[in-house]
Amino acid sequence: MRNSDWATSSFYRWLPVAAMCAVVLADHMTWQDTSLLPLFAVGPALAAAAGPRLRVASATAIAVGLCAVTAVQHDRFGSTRFLVALTAIVVVAVASWFVATLRLRTEKELTDVRAVADTVQQVLLGPVPARTRGGRLAVSYTSAANEARIGGDLYEALPLADGSVRIIVADVQGKGLPAVRTTAVVLAAFREAAPYADGLDDVGRRIERALGRRTENDRFVTAVLAEIAADGSVELLNHGHPAPLVRRGDGLLETAEPHRPGPPLGLDGLTDTGPGRHRTTLEAGDRILFHTDGLTEARDAAGEFYPVLDRAGAALAEPDPDEALAGLRRDVARHTRAPLTDDSAFLLYQHAPPVRAPRPAGHPRAERVA
Repeated sequence: MRNSDWATSSFYRWLPVAAMCAVVLADHMTWQDTSLLPLFAVGPALAAAAGPRLRVASATAIAVGLCAVTAVQHDRFGSTRFLVALTAIVVVAVASWFVATLRLRTEKELTDVRAVADTVQQVLLGPVPARTRGGRLAVSYTSAANEARIGGDLYEALPLADGSVRIIVADVQGKGLPAVRTTAVVLAAFREAAPYADGLDDVGRRIERALGRRTENDRFVTAVLAEIAADGSVELLNHGHPAPLVRRGDGLLETAEPHRPGPPLGLDGLTDTGPGRHRTTLEAGDRILFHTDGLTEARDAAGEFYPVLDRAGAALAEPDPDEALAGLRRDVARHTRAPLTDDSAFLLYQHAPPVRAPRPAGHPRAERVA
């Protein structure tokens, strides 16, 4: 159990006792006024807020005992006022028992729903390979809806036989089950097409056809499709999505922005412009961050957007890719100082081609120096 969980559990465990002790103290301060006896019912009422029903029973027993002791001290034991207070405690205790029963049932249902949601998310957004022939990969996903734990952002990275890797990072229109359904369609189409398609254009067309066949006609998806070769050459197709961020080995930060924006997937039939295109080359140590608009549209209390080019570079300088993404999450949280209002997905690729060890001087293929 984490320290925060333990502290929260202890707080709710002792809160009913602390409240009843406060009633005792208040009664002592107003010695001649025994009208505070019914307030001992606060114990069972608070016990129903958290913990098992046994806690309600324990708080009820303590409340009855304290009420009786206080009445004896005031020489009111057996009086009408004492009996009214006792009745109030019992009535509140019975109500608290039923409230605790309903709460526990609801918590169990919510736990089951979260377990299902976690399983669905693990199926939809599985782990990406930590290493490809030409580099390293790391991902980070956060949903704005903690109760659902499933959002409309998606990512995937599939290594190819030639050492390159094909990547998709996308944001599905809408929320809830329709968005989850569209997410499943896009991921299934990408996973089926990416290993075998002749190029990214073919991958995009297959996703487009899948969206037309298996979703509502008005569903669309903003996405970036990428192919990164083992030598560091990068091809990007941008379908109306935030441009990836490139961090060079010398610390320079730039956006991989296409010269012309393209329409989202699902809307290609409405225009003949096609996706936005961009090419770049990564040197050893360079990184490219694919992300959704949960990064670029994160705002602080004043409505100021997160300044990506000004602040993201420091976090992305962390040598370990996973730690770099964790640091970026923390920096965004420091900027917003508020809960997430949108889902957010990060996928970081670091170009790290394998270094060939030099052959020993005696190796048959080593060059001989005269």
